Amino acid sequence: MKVLVTGGAGFIGSHIVDALVNEGHDVAVVDDLSMGKREQVHPSARFYQADIRNRQALEEVFRVERPEVVNHHAAQADLRRSMTEPSFDASVNIVGSLNLLEFAMTHKTRKFVNISSGGAVYGEPQRLPVDELHPIHPMSVYGVSKYAVEQYLRLFNKSGLDYTTLRYANVYGPRQNPKGEAGVVAIFSRQMLAGERSTIFGDGTKTRDYVYIDDIVRVNLLAMTEKRAAGRSYNVGLGCEVSDRQIFEAVRGAVGATLEPMLASKRPGEIDRICLDASLAKTELGWEPTVFLKEGIARSVAFYRVDGSCRVRESR
Repeated sequence: MKVLVTGGAGFIGSHIVDALVNEGHDVAVVDDLSMGKREQVHPSARFYQADIRNRQALEEVFRVERPEVVNHHAAQADLRRSMTEPSFDASVNIVGSLNLLEFAMTHKTRKFVNISSGGAVYGEPQRLPVDELHPIHPMSVYGVSKYAVEQYLRLFNKSGLDYTTLRYANVYGPRQNPKGEAGVVAIFSRQMLAGERSTIFGDGTKTRDYVYIDDIVRVNLLAMTEKRAAGRSYNVGLGCEVSDRQIFEAVRGAVGATLEPMLASKRPGEIDRICLDASLAKTELGWEPTVFLKEGIARSVAFYRVDGSCRVRESR
């Protein structure tokens, strides 16, 4: 299978590329390296440094590669930036995605796997856990842009493009950027390992659902091949509410730190509570999470402990 992974040098995309290559698939990667790292791309995958807003560059990639499947992870994923720079958010998440959809249609791509956000598209939940039939009321520009692409996909589907949308909970694990704006497990791990105090935005009671990177890889592989996934949207998460304070304490326990967190104001566009009902993915894809929070956080902390020590050695 010929697969094009956008954002394939990033945290999630690079893990998916590794899995695809290891299964014997023919893989190409598009990434502008604004967030991703070239060294994270599997050496057997062909790499194109390109912005998905650049139509000329994308057209050349599709002309050369003619992918059977597009796995679309490239995105502007910073919720706070979406609120201060909505036009930029739309240019990447909406216009960039439309470019990919147009070229996928032109070059007869068989399947388009789209990545959305369960935490952003639903808005403040009316019921928990949130299933796929829950009303859509995004509270951030990021959530609006991700849902807009879902709507475009439904229209393109009528013209023959098969798709599956995956609405992620908070994804965490090795390779997540510990200096980014999102990814609290990575951020807390780096800070605590460096002896720094971590900041919780709000009073610590805000909840999120979490899912480990290995489980995300598995659901992507299933979405690319499972016939029942055609034209469907799936929540992907543990189905458990976990508070910011609980995450802080779990990371602190894994690190062996003792510092207390600092509290700061809640950020605009953030909802107070969320957890996702992923039972549809279990029924139709045969997917369910296998790595739970305690184990996942322990693996993540172990990665940043080693990664941090390597970086210190390299800088000397």
